[in-house]
Amino acid sequence: MASQGLSSSHPAHINSIFRSSLTRHKAWLLYPTPQFFCKNIHSDAKLNDPFMMAQKDLTHLYEDINKELFVPIEELRSLCVYYFDGKGKAFRPTIVVLMARALNIHSNRDGDLLPGQRSIAMISEIIHTASLLHDDVIDGSNKRRGKSTVHEVWGERKAILAGDFILAAVSIALARIGDTSVVSVLSQVIEDMVQGEFMQLGSKENENERFKHYLEKTYKKTASLIANGCKAVSVLVNCDPEVHEIAYQYGRNVGIAFQLVDDVLDFTSCAKQLGKPSAADLKLGLATGPVLFACQQFPELHAMIMRRFSCKGDVERAWQYVLQSDGVEQITYLAQCYCHEAIRKIKLLRPSAARDALIGLTEMVLTRGK
Repeated sequence: MASQGLSSSHPAHINSIFRSSLTRHKAWLLYPTPQFFCKNIHSDAKLNDPFMMAQKDLTHLYEDINKELFVPIEELRSLCVYYFDGKGKAFRPTIVVLMARALNIHSNRDGDLLPGQRSIAMISEIIHTASLLHDDVIDGSNKRRGKSTVHEVWGERKAILAGDFILAAVSIALARIGDTSVVSVLSQVIEDMVQGEFMQLGSKENENERFKHYLEKTYKKTASLIANGCKAVSVLVNCDPEVHEIAYQYGRNVGIAFQLVDDVLDFTSCAKQLGKPSAADLKLGLATGPVLFACQQFPELHAMIMRRFSCKGDVERAWQYVLQSDGVEQITYLAQCYCHEAIRKIKLLRPSAARDALIGLTEMVLTRGK
């Protein structure tokens, strides 16, 4: 079953979900798929810590990545492994590992990972980090994970080449899995990431199209990797397209929620917590969800959005407008709804500790501070 990004489902009663806050802008609701209210997310099952449960399978993650990225040129090797220092959250491989275990049990196997599934978890982290090297150059960022970015240390040309080399290593690792369907699914991720970055470079004049554009960009830049990583581990163990779609939709909804929360944290967390400057998106000229919601209460933001906050004082004024509006609350609520939809999907799988950990992970997405 081919997955169609954000447009894969449009429940007939979707408008009722956000009627209280978005009555004037129903056109914005074409893309979200959450199907019910979800102020609080709790599972009846005793939830395991997702990261602790995945730890066994990820013990050698960074060691394996360093082997995959080995190259005789010492400086290039240093660039490639710079972010693989074991200090990242490993959020994406954790989801992939837990999904693989849950799917294996659902498919009447034991929970242990297949070698190909373990490789997909590693590949998901490599793809994500390769995109960071390129994104940091495009954005001119000087901090990432609390330290200087690759291009700040080695220069833009070498950073771009290192990102390209990492993606080449991904291609080799994918080919080694030996499944053309997996190659196709994960190649889609790289295509989506590039498209998403291009979308981020533009903005929509029409306000009703702007939020749709934002969510589509969010899917392509962030959620596609998580969604298709989950789908890829499903392909290796189960031939049922409906099971593939369950895995994909769980990852898609959690991925979108993750980025929505990230956009909220840009306004609510200090730079020290984030490991990068706060208000970073505004300084890059980006109107994220909280700004788009704030624009409904403060129409002055429209002109700032169109000029990408380029005039003196735009960033500071936009920041204040967002904090005075309910934009943060609205995006937080939307993230809750995406997480609730992810739970609805994953509960279609057979009960297991890994499945419950995936449920618990959705709540961690909502409560994270960085």
